[in-house]
Amino acid sequence: MKLNELLLQRSENKCELCQATEPLNVYEVPPQSSSDQDNCIMICDTCQLQVEKKAELNSEHWRCLSDSMWSEIPGVQIVSWRMLNRLKSESWAADNLDMIYLNDEALAWAKATGDHDNDAAVELHRDCNNATLQNGDAVVLIKSLDVKGSTLNAKMGTVVKNIRLVEDNTEQIEGKIEGQLIVILTKYVRKQS
Repeated sequence: MKLNELLLQRSENKCELCQATEPLNVYEVPPQSSSDQDNCIMICDTCQLQVEKKAELNSEHWRCLSDSMWSEIPGVQIVSWRMLNRLKSESWAADNLDMIYLNDEALAWAKATGDHDNDAAVELHRDCNNATLQNGDAVVLIKSLDVKGSTLNAKMGTVVKNIRLVEDNTEQIEGKIEGQLIVILTKYVRKQS
C-alpha cells in the first residue's frame, strides 16, 4: 500500500490536525531523511499554508490543537507542539503547551527546525495596497521602471502576468516584460483583480 493510501486510511480521510475533509495533502514533517507513516501526516490546505507560513496564522483555527496534541502519531505531536509554540501568546495555547508531553527524541525533532522560536508573524509578499501576492498572479506596474542592465523601460500600467515570488525576499517578485525576465519590487505593483 502506498504512503498516501496508508495515511488516508489512518486519518479516516480527515486532516490529522483540524479534522477538515477538504482536499488533503501528505505533509512530510521536517527534517527527515525518508518518508514513512510516523513522520508524515495528512493535512488540509488551510493547515498546510499556515504551517508553512504561506498564510496568516488564524489562532481560532488552531484551537483544534487541544485535541490533536494528544495524538499517538509522532508527526502530529511534533506539528502540534510547533504550532502551540508559535501561538504561545494566546492563553489557551500556553495552557496546552504546559500539558503536552514529548519524549527526549521527539522534543529534539520538534526543535530541529527552529520553527518553534518564531512568533505567529508571517512574512508574505504584498503589493502597494497590502494585498497578498501569490505565484501566478497578474500585477500592474504603478510606476515606470528602468530595468538595470538593459535598455528596457517598463511603463506605468504595464500588466505582468504569471508572476513568481522570490523565495527569500518578500519585497521582490519575478515577471516577464517584453519577453525578458526581471525582478520587480512589490512596492511598485498592484495586484490585478
